[in-house]
Amino acid sequence: MSIAKKLLGQTAAYGLSSIVGRALNYLLVPLYTGVFEREEYGVVTKLYAIVAFLNIVYTFGMETAFFRFANKPGVDRRELYHKVQTLILVSSLLLTAAITLNASPIAAALDYPGREKYIIWLAITMAVDAISAIPFARLRLENQAVRFAIIRLTNIFLVIGGNLFFLLFCRQVYEGKYLTELRPMVEPIYDPDLGIGYIFLVNMVANLLFIPLLWREFSDFRFRLSIGEMKPMVVYAFPILIMGLAGATNEMLSRIMLDYWLPEGFYPGVTTEQAVGVFGATYKLAIMMSLMIQAFRYSAEPFFFSQSQEKNSPATFAVVMKWFVIVCALAYLGISANLDIFQYFLGQEEYRTGLEIVPVLLLAYLFNGVYYNLTVWFKLTDKTRYGTYITIFGAIVTVVANFLLIPVLGYMGSAIAAFLCYFSMSVVCYAIGQKYFPVPYPVKAIFGYLLLASGLIWLAYAFSLENFWLRQAYHIGLCVLFLIVVWVVEKPMQGRQISR
Repeated sequence: MSIAKKLLGQTAAYGLSSIVGRALNYLLVPLYTGVFEREEYGVVTKLYAIVAFLNIVYTFGMETAFFRFANKPGVDRRELYHKVQTLILVSSLLLTAAITLNASPIAAALDYPGREKYIIWLAITMAVDAISAIPFARLRLENQAVRFAIIRLTNIFLVIGGNLFFLLFCRQVYEGKYLTELRPMVEPIYDPDLGIGYIFLVNMVANLLFIPLLWREFSDFRFRLSIGEMKPMVVYAFPILIMGLAGATNEMLSRIMLDYWLPEGFYPGVTTEQAVGVFGATYKLAIMMSLMIQAFRYSAEPFFFSQSQEKNSPATFAVVMKWFVIVCALAYLGISANLDIFQYFLGQEEYRTGLEIVPVLLLAYLFNGVYYNLTVWFKLTDKTRYGTYITIFGAIVTVVANFLLIPVLGYMGSAIAAFLCYFSMSVVCYAIGQKYFPVPYPVKAIFGYLLLASGLIWLAYAFSLENFWLRQAYHIGLCVLFLIVVWVVEKPMQGRQISR
């Protein structure tokens, strides 16, 4: 029980920065969709989808490798930190230099000529993310969840503040909507032609401030370039890199493929570029599930490695999986049943045409979390190559499903493709993992709770109530019913476990 409480406490602290912070950041979506046309927001969606791939290349699996090797007996963690950070620093600077020098041809290849500055700002942002990754990993390894959360939240508040300052305050003062006497002060710092560039610029500046915020970890760093000694870690991390790239394919490629495979005129009166913008904005309604999984990952990765030598670790992992699914199933139900409220975060009504994909995306993200739980077996047995095989398999499912479904179902095709990808990866990972590292996962209970949540979502829309307050009470009642079922089923089981 103490182990579970420790994991829960750390997840809550990481969740403060991931869920609460990003939820605040999510409030920027109505700002973006209110300021920019769908074509412009489509550019943001596409560029950040590409960034998701490159972020994997920048860190190339060294975070997971750092946790794995730091938990090996007799390892000098401080020296390990110096060596891993050196490798990340050198590779990040080289990658950013290469991207910066080729910003013009890259922008032209993406069909964004004249927007080279976006490419350069994103390259700098990714470099800072990468060189901050190991200091953040060190905080997680040392169980400094509160400091981790404070730094992450500071970054998020800076991003929010910067966006509100430039895209709301400065823009409206410049356009003479209010405080016109301040326009002479705003003109030197605000360029109305920069437009969506402010999103990238603010993000870059906020990320650069990670360096002073993590100064304790950076000042403790000593340059230790030792390629030979790092070879075992690189060998361990390489499959993680491939797995990460394939995983980014699973998560982000649908946004890119929608741009190419959605037939022109599929949605009447909506261009393909506008459709990508709508899909990107609607996708963000499923972000809460993604953030819950991210918060769990921050605490679970060091937890899994620290428990690897414990006799009862398989039983512990099984309990963690069950309660992870219960919490995520509640989020799946709560968000899906209340889309009539969450839709207002999308701003303009034109962005709400893809709401039907949200429940499917939430379920897809949930199985992404299930898969992450299942990956513990190949990380602890040093068989990371299986992770590569499984994730490449998932990427193939993503590409094929999108190719077949987008021309027929549009947005929904991409959402179903995401679900099929993560579900099939979970099934394959479970089947192989039980051979090498058996864990008594409560499969029947897990699918029982997911079926219960899905059935309650169906009930939420099967009976349409005109009165807003009655409708909300009904939807909240369905969530309460889910919790009652969990309590009735799990309470006796907890009593038996405590007795044993």
